[in-house]
Amino acid sequence: MQPPSLLRRLGALLIDWVVASLSAAAVAGTHYPPKDIKENLVITAFFVVEMSVLTGLLGYSIGKRILGLKVENVEGRPIGIPRALVRSLLICLVIPAIVMNDDKRGIHDLAAGSRVIRA
Repeated sequence: MQPPSLLRRLGALLIDWVVASLSAAAVAGTHYPPKDIKENLVITAFFVVEMSVLTGLLGYSIGKRILGLKVENVEGRPIGIPRALVRSLLICLVIPAIVMNDDKRGIHDLAAGSRVIRA
């Protein structure tokens, strides 16, 4: 099974960030672009929650669904919310997401016991 391209993964991440930004603006009244660090933290919190819940329960976020990607464990099932939360928090740190092994699994995927595949 060949892992999806980095461009497709980055596209999904961008879509998910836009969804989180719009959600934060609608629910919490943040601005886009954010005016200060507080608004950035609110958007990041929305991003982490949305990614964790959707990826943990369904196996994909909105961006991943649009671009035909799926996150699964080694048995091919969704990873669950606790593992998805670890994965999402590590994505926010950036470095764990860009340091990959030969199988194109980042540190965030290795820590969560997950892999990204084409759906």
